[in-house]
Amino acid sequence: MSHAPAGISLANWLSEPYAHWSFQHVEEFVPTAVITRGTGQIATLPAVSTPIADVRVTSSVGVATTVGEVLAATATDGWAVSHRGSMIAEEYIDGFTAHTRHLLFSVSKSLVGAVVGALVGEGAIDVDAPVTTYVPALANCGYAGATVRHLLDMRSGIAFSDNYFHPTAEVHLLDQAVGWAPRSGPDVPPTLREFLLSLRQKSAHGGPFEYRSCETDVLGWICEVAGGQRMPRLMSDLLWRRIGAQCDATIGVDADGTGFFDGGVSACLTDLIRFGSLFLCEGVSLTGRQVVPAAWIADTLQGGPDSRQAFDASPGENSMPGGMYRNQTWFPYPGNNVVLCQGMRGQMIYVDRAAEMVAAKVSTQADTEDPQMSLDTLRAFDAVALELTGTTT
Repeated sequence: MSHAPAGISLANWLSEPYAHWSFQHVEEFVPTAVITRGTGQIATLPAVSTPIADVRVTSSVGVATTVGEVLAATATDGWAVSHRGSMIAEEYIDGFTAHTRHLLFSVSKSLVGAVVGALVGEGAIDVDAPVTTYVPALANCGYAGATVRHLLDMRSGIAFSDNYFHPTAEVHLLDQAVGWAPRSGPDVPPTLREFLLSLRQKSAHGGPFEYRSCETDVLGWICEVAGGQRMPRLMSDLLWRRIGAQCDATIGVDADGTGFFDGGVSACLTDLIRFGSLFLCEGVSLTGRQVVPAAWIADTLQGGPDSRQAFDASPGENSMPGGMYRNQTWFPYPGNNVVLCQGMRGQMIYVDRAAEMVAAKVSTQADTEDPQMSLDTLRAFDAVALELTGTTT
């Protein structure tokens, strides 16, 4: 266990100059629970070194650069690329190691989405059912009338802003409710579930895509009810053990022991590769185990009949024209070849199905949202996929 830096507090732990330490030591600063990998087989990723750092890229602003330079310029703590099940590049920077857990922020959402998929496969969740089927208490808040599908695709009509730059955005109250930020007043709900029950509806459920972290938190609650156990055990049993994870993961928990489902998971770098590989193999892990149903992966890749229209109609700025959001994952291009799991401050899992490639990057970027860094990282991984196979997205 390392020592927390002097001067760190709940008010500043996720900001500079403390973020580099805290992103890699979450469990030493706030309450967490372990998502154990168990004692089963670790999915092997044999190393086949390939010089991809020198692959040329044109940045999002038209500058000629290289993959390595993009990764160096985007506050990377570690990155890895696998091709056809072999690790072709893996780098750990500035004290980060192969067995260090790194905070994933909203990549956590995609992990929760996979747990939903596994429970759907077991018949425990019906995505078209009202959320109140699983959590009757939601009938008394804005989620009344919403379905599980609305949450999976972030298309409820809930009033919630994820804009960290706006002082009254609801995301700040969410962080306070889970104990990741100082409480701003006595009226802040003391737990995640109480916060969710305080949310109100602003528009019809099933409308345009609008990114709302609270959707994943309600999904996590539904998973716990449908699966009959808390998320750390559920994610361990349904996902982490099944993908052949190398390391235990952790998830932040609130005062009631409820997981911070939308952004509280920490995991080691190569386990992100193992998870991303599910999108290449119809839900089958590198150990040959069916983790989520093939039908769930197919649905994720295909999207709904109006997923792209709903994405295009999003009230926010769209940096992925022609893309979509489905089952807690992003599709940045008009096709379904490239799949992204994304978290703020530079966390990413990138899957290129045609290239049979999975890449992962964890970072300590200073800005909560830096679209140029995200786009440059996307372009860098696109360039690697093109180099490996000669295909393009």
